[in-house]
Amino acid sequence: MKIAVMGAGGVGGYFGAKLAASGEEVHFIARGAHLEAMRRDGLRVHSANGDVLIKPVKAGNDPAAVGPVDLVLIAVKLWSTGDALRDAKPMVGPGTAVVSFQNGVVAVDDIAKAFGKERTLGGVANIAAVIEKPGVIRHTGTMAILTAGELEGKASARVKAFVDACTKAGIQARSSDDIRKTIWEKYVFLVAASAMTTLTRLPLGAVREDPDTRALTRQIMSEVVAVGKAKGVHLESDMPDKLLERLDTMPREMVASMLGDLERGNRLELPWLSGGVAEMGKDLGIATPANGFVLAALKHYINGRPADARTPKS
Repeated sequence: MKIAVMGAGGVGGYFGAKLAASGEEVHFIARGAHLEAMRRDGLRVHSANGDVLIKPVKAGNDPAAVGPVDLVLIAVKLWSTGDALRDAKPMVGPGTAVVSFQNGVVAVDDIAKAFGKERTLGGVANIAAVIEKPGVIRHTGTMAILTAGELEGKASARVKAFVDACTKAGIQARSSDDIRKTIWEKYVFLVAASAMTTLTRLPLGAVREDPDTRALTRQIMSEVVAVGKAKGVHLESDMPDKLLERLDTMPREMVASMLGDLERGNRLELPWLSGGVAEMGKDLGIATPANGFVLAALKHYINGRPADARTPKS
């Protein structure tokens, strides 16, 4: 397959590198120091699943130079979605599919609006990976799963081709016949994990082991489930308890990417996570006090570290 990856960060860099290493034609659209390092030293992935080095790597900042592809993989931060979809247009031909492996629940609708439902796939990535330094991706733990599906839930040749390519690359991948439900299932977990690790500045292990932070985690999840069900998504009422059981099996040191963004003084995806839940809840008449609290506690950092933030003493 000819694949274009918009955003070569933790998600796009890891999965794109694995696909490229297996022989797929993967083009990374990146920028800045990360792109310069990739061009100079290649793209390196450190992972318990096996290290990968792609050198030379097909990386650039001009989608028009890539031309039409079979699949455009959107993996940028949520605030860059509009720019990524605009920039991807030269790579979208009559047979191109576009899939988002971003956080949140709105990207699939943004893609459908930009390119039409017939070119849109839904996607979910479950992985903890970040840019450790320009040109280098660090994967925490071993979980690295991709799920893709048609919006209408039917099996398709293009989804099967992508899943097969992932399997060949050593990526755990599967198709979903209810991709919107799958997207929301991840959203329930991600909103809570992002909120709690960022609020506490602690990994998931510490959060799940303390009864108070565990209870708050469950409340955040329950509010997301209530909002999703009100929007017509088929979510089970016992999902928070099942997700907490899953959380108990994850590496103790795992953190959400939003904590890394906070620590580096970067923008936060908060408006699409707890902020999104609070906004949807308000529109639907559903109380979301825990997510509202998270939004209030972290909102000053949405656009990066504020000028009057105190710097921890060494």
